[in-house]
Amino acid sequence: MDDPDARFPALAGETYVDYARARTRYVTGVAKHELVTRLHLVALTHDREVVVCRSAEGWRFLPGGTREEGEALTDLARRELLEEAGATLLGDLHHFSAHEVDSEREQPYRPHFPHPRSYWAYAVARVEITGEPLNPPDGEDVVEVLTLPVLEAADYLWVDDPIHAEVVLHAETLGLLA
Repeated sequence: MDDPDARFPALAGETYVDYARARTRYVTGVAKHELVTRLHLVALTHDREVVVCRSAEGWRFLPGGTREEGEALTDLARRELLEEAGATLLGDLHHFSAHEVDSEREQPYRPHFPHPRSYWAYAVARVEITGEPLNPPDGEDVVEVLTLPVLEAADYLWVDDPIHAEVVLHAETLGLLA
C-alpha cells in the first residue's frame, strides 16, 4: 500500500484523530479484510452519480460505518447503505484505499476489533436508491440523500469532510467511477 498522489493534501501525511485516539495515514490498495473496522463507500448510481448523505446535525458524508462482530465487508456495505442512504448494493465492492490506523488506546474500541493496528477502508459500490434511510437508533439521523455528479459530490462533501471529498476524487483519478 502506497501514499496517495500529492494532488490530495487532505489525504497526505499522518493525522491524529482525537475522538479515536489514533494516528492515521491514507494508503492506496486493499487492506486485509480481517483488519478493517470501518468501511465507507463511493456509491454510484446507474447514471454514475455519487450518493452523499447529510445528518440532522448538518454533517455531510459518504455512506458507511463501523463493522459488527463477525460481519463480512459486503454485509457491512449492504447494512450501511440501507441505514444511511436507503440504497441497495447491486454488485461487488471494489476496494481501493484505506486509512491505516494505529490506536493509542490500551484496549480496542470494540472487543472484536484488531488492535493496535486496523484499517478504515474505502470501496466503490454500484447501488440503486430503493427507499428512505432506515436511520436506526444507534446511527446517524440522515435527513437528506443526494445523488450528484462526481465533482459536485466532492464539492458538497468538502464543506464538512475534505477527506471524503478527496477519497471521491482519488477514486475518479483511478478510473473507478467511469
